[in-house]
Amino acid sequence: MVATPERTEQASQTTPGKDRVAVLLMGYGEVESYDDFANYNEQALNLLTAKFAPVPTWIYPPLAKLLAIFDLHEWSHQHGNFISPHNKIFEAQRAGIEKNLQQTWGDRVQVFKAFNFCQPFLPHQVLAQIKEQGFDKILIYPLLVVDSIFTSGIAVEQVNNALTQLADGEEHWLKGTRYIPSFYDESAYIDLMAQMVEEKIQQDLAAAHLPSQIGIVLMNHGCPHKAKGFTSGVAESEALYDRVRDKLINKYPLISVGWLNHDTPLIDWTQPHAELAAKNLIDLGATAIVMMPIGFATENHETLLDVHHIIHHLQRKHSKISYVQMECVNDRAEFLKMAADWANPQIEALLSEEGMAVNGQLASTNHNHHHHHHH
Repeated sequence: MVATPERTEQASQTTPGKDRVAVLLMGYGEVESYDDFANYNEQALNLLTAKFAPVPTWIYPPLAKLLAIFDLHEWSHQHGNFISPHNKIFEAQRAGIEKNLQQTWGDRVQVFKAFNFCQPFLPHQVLAQIKEQGFDKILIYPLLVVDSIFTSGIAVEQVNNALTQLADGEEHWLKGTRYIPSFYDESAYIDLMAQMVEEKIQQDLAAAHLPSQIGIVLMNHGCPHKAKGFTSGVAESEALYDRVRDKLINKYPLISVGWLNHDTPLIDWTQPHAELAAKNLIDLGATAIVMMPIGFATENHETLLDVHHIIHHLQRKHSKISYVQMECVNDRAEFLKMAADWANPQIEALLSEEGMAVNGQLASTNHNHHHHHHH
């Protein structure tokens, strides 16, 4: 990118703090203190369950408390006081992506993290900091593999609510926004998924199992089929699975998608669920099963506890099979570099476009104008 002489001159006169981009890296977040379960669940019910289940809102607080009792039992009693590593890994991802971006942009770019469900990193709290620090351009970046109403959809919903709360006066402080929806179709990510499976098989299974007898379950985030007309993520998840499978199938014929579903009553979820997928591969002669979460970039209770339960169930019926539970991509250096690379074009666009002043009060005076177009 070559700066024209006028641009350089103009840049040297910009006020400090302008012409910088805040990258808002967004993830779910998971509770680290068991006292927060009820709040977390209520937030999740409000944002997630409302999109697909016909649940009246008055039921959220009591239901959240009830679910908290189950969570407590599972995390503390069944899993020896499990604390999710999600937030810690997410912080490592944030720091690594920022480091990669600053090699290109210096301190003109800073990466902030926001969690959908966890204080003190809720989007409205983090956007208030971004505003205070004088940023007027943001890149909204849900670090989520698949775009759907349950992933980036709720991220944008929360950002929009926060931006409405943080508007002051006539002119909005935000002058530029960009968004990265997901990366399920990025070839670098697909190649890395296949490479991680290959490496794990070479390391743990290749000496004792024939390639045709190694069953691979590529695990996607489960999706309800009907989500009140919103995009539920099924199509993108299937496309991701197909492309990772294509990389592996010639060497390892036993591959299945396995959906990590939340078994909510009355809801039609994606099939086969991960346990059934593994069982089917065992029926086809698999002597080893690899469980690989391709639909999750950051370890969380689903990729850890749910998969652990699934393997435990399978071991009771099929004790002679070898099981390998793989990690998410987490903070692998090559992933953090590619995640920064995907952000570069959007940051370049934000830095090169003129800031756009938006007056939110005009929206209320304009909203009727489409009635007046008579042919």
